[in-house]
Amino acid sequence: MLRNDIHRIIDANINRASEALRVLEDWLRYGKNNKQISEKLKNIRHDLNNIYKLFPNLIMNRESINDAGREIENLSKRNSVRDIIKANCKRAEEAIRVLSEYGQLIELDTKELEKYRYEIYTLEKELLKNEKLLRLHNASLYLVASRDVPSGRLYDKEFLTVIEKAIEGDVNIIQLREKDESERKIISIAKEIKNLIKGTDILFIINDRVDIALACDADGIHLGQDDMPVNEARKITPEGFIIGLSTHNKEQGKEGLKSGADYLGIGPVFPTPTKPDYIAAGLDYVSWASNNLKDLPFFAIGGIDENNIEKVINAGAKRIAVVRAIMDSNDSLKTTKTLKSKLIGKNIEHATIR
Repeated sequence: MLRNDIHRIIDANINRASEALRVLEDWLRYGKNNKQISEKLKNIRHDLNNIYKLFPNLIMNRESINDAGREIENLSKRNSVRDIIKANCKRAEEAIRVLSEYGQLIELDTKELEKYRYEIYTLEKELLKNEKLLRLHNASLYLVASRDVPSGRLYDKEFLTVIEKAIEGDVNIIQLREKDESERKIISIAKEIKNLIKGTDILFIINDRVDIALACDADGIHLGQDDMPVNEARKITPEGFIIGLSTHNKEQGKEGLKSGADYLGIGPVFPTPTKPDYIAAGLDYVSWASNNLKDLPFFAIGGIDENNIEKVINAGAKRIAVVRAIMDSNDSLKTTKTLKSKLIGKNIEHATIR
């Protein structure tokens, strides 16, 4: 291989890595306001571009017009911030690997390049963890999917059809709550739901069972007051794993605030057939949560539907969770869209980022 061919390869991959790092850097800078990580990425990008000072002839061998790969169509599609982060981390890692290999032929400092590559591997994990939590904070409509509804038990096909309609209606989070099924059946249903939400920003949560949540690669777990404590669940779950906690009064809300949970369920706001043994916490608890849970997301839940959602929003809720309103609706798509529009209308900043 001629020296100018090597220069072309190195020039192209400096540009690839630099472009990918800039995409990531801008997300950290403008999307996350994370100065520390954005500066790390900026420093790596600058160091890579400094290679041109050591080898000024790299640009002179650039052949953009005659590049054989110029006409190859890029068929990749980005559906979410997560897709952009993953794609550009991989692009940067691969480009720096190419620089490490071919750089040996012109005596580049490949040890430094390898250090950068492994640093991006580590940052990728942090970026994706933060992105999942960002989706949680931006969520407004949370569906607790259960086959047991007041009108009767839904069959698998009916159940999944309702979920499909909720996805089409722009629900942000889906929790699978199946308390009376076998573990095998719950995992099977979970996989079906994961297939339905593939390529979307929707978070997938499992109710109660940390083991099942881990087995089906869910985004998180929702725990009740009698389930495993949040701090114990943290010990056996990976970084970035979302943990939610149900609370039913101010005392539990105060404890939940200190528990380390990523979000709290606040309710039941109204009497609900899905929780017949619970006394309604009322709108006062929603107002308390709005005033006291400033940085911790909370979802008002319990008996909320199209007819009373305005009361819940006026009490201070920016996010709601529903079961019956969607799962037992005659038109799940319409109901989902109605609930979402009411939430977004009152709370534009919590619209899902796509």
